[in-house]
Parts: sequence; C-alpha cells; structure tokens
Amino acid sequence: MPRDYYDVLGVSQQAAPQELKKAYRKLALANHPDRNPGDGEAEKRFKEISEAYEVLADDEKRRIYDQYGHEGLKGRGFDPGFSDIGDIFSAFSDIFGFGGGGRSRSRGPRRGADLEYVFDLDFMDAVKGCNQEISVPRNAHCETCDGAGLKNGASRNTCGTCGGQGQVIQAQGFLRIRTTCPHCRGTGSMVSTEDQCSDCSGRGKTRERQKLNVTIPAGVDSGMQLRLMGKGDVGEPGAPAGNLFVTLRVMEHEVFKREGSETFCTVPVPYALMCLGGKLSVPTVYGEQELDIPSGTQSGKVFVLKNKGMQRVNRSAQKGNHHVQVIVDVPTSLREEEEDLLRQLGEMQGAGFTEKGFWQRLFG
Repeated sequence: MPRDYYDVLGVSQQAAPQELKKAYRKLALANHPDRNPGDGEAEKRFKEISEAYEVLADDEKRRIYDQYGHEGLKGRGFDPGFSDIGDIFSAFSDIFGFGGGGRSRSRGPRRGADLEYVFDLDFMDAVKGCNQEISVPRNAHCETCDGAGLKNGASRNTCGTCGGQGQVIQAQGFLRIRTTCPHCRGTGSMVSTEDQCSDCSGRGKTRERQKLNVTIPAGVDSGMQLRLMGKGDVGEPGAPAGNLFVTLRVMEHEVFKREGSETFCTVPVPYALMCLGGKLSVPTVYGEQELDIPSGTQSGKVFVLKNKGMQRVNRSAQKGNHHVQVIVDVPTSLREEEEDLLRQLGEMQGAGFTEKGFWQRLFG
C-alpha cells in the first residue's frame, strides 16, 4: 500500500501550493541520484516524493486524492508515478533550476549560427605553416534594411500566437512544456508581406561570400580546426555573429608520410654503398640532410634523425623525428661491363647465376 502523500512530503493536509513546492524541492535535492550515486533506496525515495508532488500539485488530482485516496485516482484513470528518472527531470525542470516548467526565461536577440569550412592543405604548407585566403559563403545582414527585414518606414507586429514572448506553452495534464513559437520562430514579432524588404523578402539576411586570410601554424594535421571568432552567420540585430571553424584536411605527399609529428620516407641506396659504407644525402621535410651509412648496412634498416620531423603545433621548440628507411637500389638495366663485374663478384661469393646469354640461346 503506498504511503500517504502528505506524510511523504512532510506537510499537513492544508499545505498551500508554495509550501508543497518548497517541501518537494528540499526532499528531491536531498535524494537526487547525482548526490547519491549507486544508492537504490535514495532513488526509490526520489521517485516516491516526485509521485506525491505530482498528485498534490495538481488541483483536480489533489481533490480526488483527498476524498477517495489512492484507489480513487486509479479508478478515474490517473496513473501516478514515473517510468524513469528522466521523466521526473522533464516534468519538474523549473524546480531543479535548468529551465522549462513554468519559469519564464529572458529572451534576447539570437546569436548567429556557427559555420564549418573544410580546407584542403598542401603537405609542405602544413610543415612550414602559411597564410591562405579562403572564400566562405554565409548569411549577412541585408544592406538595404540593415537586417530589420522591413521596408523603409514599416514596423514589426507582435506575434499573435505567442503574444510577443517568442515561446508557447503546451499543457498535458500537470506537465507544461515550453517550446519556440512555430510562427515567429522565437522572435516574438512578425512582418506582414506588404511591409517586407523586397531585397531579402523579410528575412533581414542575404547570402554573401566573405574572403578571409587565415594563418595556419606549422605542424597542423588533418582534422584540426581553426576558430575564427565572429566570422560565422550574422545574428539578429544586436546579437553577435557565430564563429567559423576551418577544418583542415592535409593532402598526402609523394615522398613523405607522417604519424602525428613523426615523418617517414624510404630511400633507395646503391648496393656498393650499402656494402662499403659512406655518406648519403637523404630528404627531410626541411631539405636534404647528410646521413652516414655504415658498411654492411642491411636493406630495410631505419635511421632516425632527431628533431627533423614535423613541428608540434604551438610548441615552436619541439619537433618530432624523421625516420629514413634505406633499401637496396636494384638497377633495371646494366651496361655490359657492369654485368661482368657483378658476375665476377657473384662467383667470388659463390652465388649461382644463370649463364650469360643462356635464355637468349634457349629461345633462339
């Protein structure tokens, strides 16, 4: 049998609405799930006091409850209680202090929307950093009406749907849901067709392409974003514009690969140099670098050049490393004297070569 709702809230049967609300808020906050993580009993109490307040805060449900009790509510089709915690927050959001419910909220001109622009960046520009000019489509204030959407001398009319509030309230039993007015879209006013600015059709905005110079720091990578404050869509008159987010997409390079600030390349090296050792000029993202190749270096060996990789963004003194993999450079064609020398070397090393000219003779 459910407990008496007045006992649950700790109030008398003559309690006024404000007293009920105060009692519920105190108990609800004390048993709030966020304040009692993992406490199943607190969650049960939270649901119980919410159920009690749902009934007693509604004049009709309270009258039926006072006269016929819990069974009287059920007999008339009322089903007190909530299926989950989320329903409670939605129903009593004004009591918990995050909008909705019956609380009126101040409304001002709306800020402009944020925009995103995807920019393809050359690999070497990402290495060194650069300045780039971009052209971004956006909404701007109509120059003819200064964003008002009105003909010269005309004025806006109060929205008849929301009475100038910009919001409407839909009631479902005890639940009150506040939503943006569907007719004025939250502005609280309307412009009649005959009073609309002809250049923007009453929107107060027109499309434009704004050209911007963007400074891209060295070391950026694909997916990074640059934020340009106030370069998004314009807001309503008196409100700030949104921001523009430039999302970078770094193109691949034919020689270099990267993983974060680490760079990689593969360099073919003559067989003789791999065997005898010597100096080799290898590419880095900052130009050529001389590399010492020890004698007897095996194909696939990786040399690491410290601080020759990508600069770490916003850390000018820190760079990644550059990884150089050396592989044997096998020529696709040989002069006759080169072939003879290689055969002599192969015979000395005991390599089994095909007899010179064997295949030519075999196929005539």
